[in-house]
Amino acid sequence: MNLSDSWTAGQRQIVRVSAAEAVFKAIRAAIESGELAIGSKLSSETALAAQYGVSRSVVREALRSCTALGLTATQTGKGTFVIASGPSNDLVLGQFSARSLMEARPHIEVPAAELAALRRTEAELEQLRGIVETMAVEDDPEIWVSLDASFHAAIAAASGNGVFARVVNDIREAMAKQSETINLITGRQRPSDAEHRLILDAIAAGKTKEAGRAMAAHLAKVDDALTTIMGDTNA
Repeated sequence: MNLSDSWTAGQRQIVRVSAAEAVFKAIRAAIESGELAIGSKLSSETALAAQYGVSRSVVREALRSCTALGLTATQTGKGTFVIASGPSNDLVLGQFSARSLMEARPHIEVPAAELAALRRTEAELEQLRGIVETMAVEDDPEIWVSLDASFHAAIAAASGNGVFARVVNDIREAMAKQSETINLITGRQRPSDAEHRLILDAIAAGKTKEAGRAMAAHLAKVDDALTTIMGDTNA
């Protein structure tokens, strides 16, 4: 091995981040350092987009994650304000908190996946395949999280249990917001794609226990990501 090979081997791998992640990290750092103090009003989306050289939709995505972490709040007609210097101990996801969501989901979605492996129709299986294949090539974070929620809702529907289907449909919006924030902060999108594929394969093969285990493993990874963001709230 020559000297250039030795130097190359010692270098850290470059991690690509999305524009929204970069903007989010910049705003979060400014808040946590005190550069943006509690009570400060953030610049408008248009001004922030010009400042960071990105689109308004990118800024909007970053600001949603700041709000989900409890760092900022938006007042209609007035703007977005800093309300805390650090993340709250739970994410704000519309009607539900992230912790409440994660405490409930395994009790609903694991048995739903098991039943889906037994009861899914060919049409439902094709729908699931289509969602997973689309997600694997989707680069737009907003579209991806919508597909993510659709995947979980489709499994609940395929279970043939109307209660599971209704509950998952009721929490779809919260699940999408959760995925958006987790993906932005912890880079979970592509690992989730692989986990979804394992769930799909088990359902397609009619393997009930394997489908349940694959769903449980996926939700455990989501829970790990939440713990990384919020810290261990049970400690």
